[in-house]
Amino acid sequence: MNGKQLKNSILQWAIQGKLVPQDTNDEPASVLLERIREEKARLVKEKKIKKDKNESIIYRGEDNSYYEKFLATGEVKCIDDEIPFEIPQGWEWCRLRNIIKGTNAGKSPNCEKRPKNNEEWGVLTTTAIQENGFLPSENKVLPQNYKINLEHSVKYGDILITRAGPINRTGIVCMVDKECDKLILSDKTVRIDYMSNYCNPAFIVFVLNCPAIHELLMRVTVGMAASQVNISQENIQNALIPFPSINEQNRIVEKITNLNPMITKYDFEQQQLEELNIYLTTQIKKSILQEAIQGKLVPQIAEEGTAQVLIEQIRQEKQKLVKEGKLKKSALTDSIIYKGDDNKYYEQIGSKVVDITGDIPFEIPPTWMWCRFGTIVKMRIGKTPPRGEQVYWSNGKHNWVSISDMVEGGTIKAVKEKVSDIAVNEIFKCYPTPKGSLLMSFKLTVGRTSILGVDAYHNEAIITIVPYADVNNIFRDYLFYILPTISNSGDSKDAIKGKTLNNKSLNNLLIPLPPLLEQKRIVTKIELVNSKIKG
Repeated sequence: MNGKQLKNSILQWAIQGKLVPQDTNDEPASVLLERIREEKARLVKEKKIKKDKNESIIYRGEDNSYYEKFLATGEVKCIDDEIPFEIPQGWEWCRLRNIIKGTNAGKSPNCEKRPKNNEEWGVLTTTAIQENGFLPSENKVLPQNYKINLEHSVKYGDILITRAGPINRTGIVCMVDKECDKLILSDKTVRIDYMSNYCNPAFIVFVLNCPAIHELLMRVTVGMAASQVNISQENIQNALIPFPSINEQNRIVEKITNLNPMITKYDFEQQQLEELNIYLTTQIKKSILQEAIQGKLVPQIAEEGTAQVLIEQIRQEKQKLVKEGKLKKSALTDSIIYKGDDNKYYEQIGSKVVDITGDIPFEIPPTWMWCRFGTIVKMRIGKTPPRGEQVYWSNGKHNWVSISDMVEGGTIKAVKEKVSDIAVNEIFKCYPTPKGSLLMSFKLTVGRTSILGVDAYHNEAIITIVPYADVNNIFRDYLFYILPTISNSGDSKDAIKGKTLNNKSLNNLLIPLPPLLEQKRIVTKIELVNSKIKG
C-alpha cells in the first residue's frame, strides 16, 4: 500500500463514520441541515443568494429504503441505487447543493502563459488544484484591458474543484490555504461557496476527494474529446455526500490533519523501499545473467557433450544452405576461437591466427566455446519507408515494428504502425519476419530483445536473429536472455541519443557458447528465478 492508497483508506473510514467515535451529545445532522435550510431561506429573502429550485431532503423510510423529497414540487423518489454505503446514526445523506450557497465558475479569456507580477491579474490554471493543497505557481496573465469580475476572484479559504480537462485531473477538490492576489477562476475551475458557520470546509474537501464519492461524481462526466471530460455545475451541486454534526466534522478534520504528516512520512519510506526493491531486483537479475554467461548458473553435465558439437552442426547447416543457394559461400570462412597450451586465446580465420586473449572478458567452462556472433546466426536489418511518402503508410496492412513496440524481455503482440502493400513491394521486397522470431535493437537502446508475437517487418534499428542449428528454439531462447548483457559489452559507438552498434560490431560480438542441452537448462533456471523475483 502506497501513501495515496493509505490516505484514501483513511478518507473512506472518515466519511463512513469509522475514523473518530460518535458523541451522543452532538447535535444530530438532521437538526443542522434544518438550520442550514433556514439560513439559506433568509439569504434568499435578503437577495444575497438565488433560491434553489432543486432543494431536497433525503430520509430513510420505514421500509429502510432511502428517499429524496424535492421541496419545490413535493415529488418523492427512491434513491437506494445511489447510496454507496451505510452511515452512523445521527448522520444524514444530502446533496452538496443543500449545504452550500452555490457554485461559481470563471472565464477563460485569451491570456499569456507566464508567471504574473504583483500588478497583474491572472487566470487560475487547473494544475493549481491538487488533492494535497493549493499550488498557484503557474498562471496565465490576463490582458491589461480585461474587465475583472470580482465575483470570479480567488480568495483565501475558497473551496475549488476542477470541472473540465483530462479525466485524471477532473473532479479534484482543494481549499485555498495560501494567500493569493489578483487571480480569477478559469472556465475549467469552480468555486464552492459553503456555509461557513455550519460546515467545516476541510471536511467538504475530504468528502469530495474520497474515492467513493469522487467515483459517484465522475459517473456524470461528459466526454469532450479523447481523454477529456466535463462536469457541469449542476452535477457538482448534485453530488451525494454523507453529513455529520459540525462537532464530528471538526473531530474528523483534526484527526486527518494530525495523520497527514505520518502519511507523508509513510509515503516517502514506501517510495524508498520500492526504489530499493527495484534496484535489488535489477541487480539480482544482472547477477544471474552474469552467472549464466560464465557457466556458473547450472552445473555442466558430461553426457551433454561440448559446444564443439554444436559448432559442427552449425557448420554443416551453413554448408547445406550454401549448396541450396540460400547463403553466400563467404559465410563458410568462419573464425575459430580456441585456448592454446599456453592458456592464451587465439582466433583463426583461414590460415591467419591472432592472439585475442585481451578481448576475452572472462573464463568459461572447458565444455564451452567462444565464438563470434556473426558465425552462429543469420541477421537481417530492417528498413523504414520514407515518412514523406504517404503511399507507404496509408492503408497499412502489414505490421511494422519500431523500438517503442518492443517489449523488453517479452513478446510483441501489437504494433503502433503498419505499412502498405506498396511499401512491401518497393521497400522491403521480402516476406515479413515470421512470428516467433528473435528481434534485438542495436541502436539507441542497445540490446533490447523481444520475441515476435505476430508476423512483421521492422525498422533499421532492429535486427532479426535466426540461430543456425536451432532445435525447438533452445538456441533462440538462450540468446534472448544473454544478448542484452553481451551486446552492451560490444564495440558500440556514440550516437546522438544513445549508443549504437553497426554491422561489423554485431558480427564481432563475442558469445560464450554452451552445449545446446545446457542452454536449455540455463534458460529454464533463468525463467524460474525471474518468476520468483518479479519486478
